[in-house]
Parts: sequence; structure tokens; C-alpha cells
Amino acid sequence: MVNPYSQVEEDDYIIREFSGDVSESELVWHRDKTSRRVTIIRSEGWKLQMDNSLPEELVEGHIYNIPKMEYHRIIKGKGTLLIQIKENKYDY
Repeated sequence: MVNPYSQVEEDDYIIREFSGDVSESELVWHRDKTSRRVTIIRSEGWKLQMDNSLPEELVEGHIYNIPKMEYHRIIKGKGTLLIQIKENKYDY
């Protein structure tokens, strides 16, 4: 399975880009093995939906904390979504 994003890994964070051309069917519910701190660099109407919650619009400059093993998904907006991810490497 090919990821619906491209990414660049730095020393202690990941820059991930979702193209405006990505298919909504590729943006699936999922869980991560570590807690993550996600900073929004660029977003036009993209949303984050956590398990048992309504979707929340992603605001540029805002930080979202995603606990490990909690289901969540991204909902497509317009243009490109660009985020910075810092993983808690001690969650394993």
C-alpha cells in the first residue's frame, strides 16, 4: 500500500505533505504506535477527526496532540496540507 503523502525525515521531526490531488478514499481511520505532536504549517479547510469526536478544522500554527493508539483520520480540504510531526519515541 502506497502512503497518501510524501515526507521528509529530519533529526527529531517529520515534515509530511498531503497533495490536494489525494483521493479521499486514501485518507483512512488509523492509529499510531506513538503519541504525536502535530503542528500545522499549511492548511485550507483540511480537518482532523478523532475517534468519537466531530471533525475539527486544522488551523495553521496550531499544535494538535494525538495520543498513541487512538483512532483518527484526516479529512481532505483544498490545496496542500503540510504538517510537522514530532513523535514521542518513549511510547513504545
